[in-house]
Amino acid sequence: MIVLKSKREIEMMKKAGEVLAACHKEIAKMIAPGVSTWEIDQFVEGFLKKHGATPQQKGYKGYEYATCASINDEVCHGFPRKEALKEGDIVTIDMVVNLNGALADSAWSYAVGEVSDEASQLLKVTKDALYKGIEASQMGQRIGDIGHAIQTYAEGEGFSVVRDFIGHGIGASIHEKPDVPHFGLPGKGPRIKEGMVFTIEPMINLGVYQTKMDANGWTARTTDGKLSAQFEHTIAITKEGPVILTDQEG
Repeated sequence: MIVLKSKREIEMMKKAGEVLAACHKEIAKMIAPGVSTWEIDQFVEGFLKKHGATPQQKGYKGYEYATCASINDEVCHGFPRKEALKEGDIVTIDMVVNLNGALADSAWSYAVGEVSDEASQLLKVTKDALYKGIEASQMGQRIGDIGHAIQTYAEGEGFSVVRDFIGHGIGASIHEKPDVPHFGLPGKGPRIKEGMVFTIEPMINLGVYQTKMDANGWTARTTDGKLSAQFEHTIAITKEGPVILTDQEG
């Protein structure tokens, strides 16, 4: 069942999103060769505490960290680690913030120092694909229109779209209905209605779209070892159009 949110609930989630966006802005200043994702994870934990929030995924199904930190060929759910980031790496930091019971979810991919042209293009296309999906999230449209917009764009740029991990509704818990694939056919899936709140989080690969799971049972990576990037926002559907609750531009 898809739970529609009230304006009050959306406003609460927006406040959680503002804390999350502010945290990502600080992370962007930290990203550099020599910094570890462990240090970033510790920073996030402290930043959220200072702002009266908590990391919602810590403890989720036994997950131990405040963030997911996925490097290079890791698609998602990478563990923070003490090894330093290197020049030319790309890293995705993903987190869910709980502020007074309201949740917001956003991932952002970062270049570490100077990266290759193909890595830079992957980051650009993945970020642009996110906004293509948001543009397609209009009342009266279908969930399939979002995935179609993302897939058409990303594949048209020569990249592939991960199938194994998708966007999702969010509210009282991290994962709610509807499922929001980043691929598919237009005109398919649930109708987009006012009050829906969900994530759009395309994971775009340099090579093939297939993924494999590490032995830790959490971290997914590309089967061909090529780079993967991800950008994610939580959005709310309103009569005026989609509202980004985790907007970093504000």
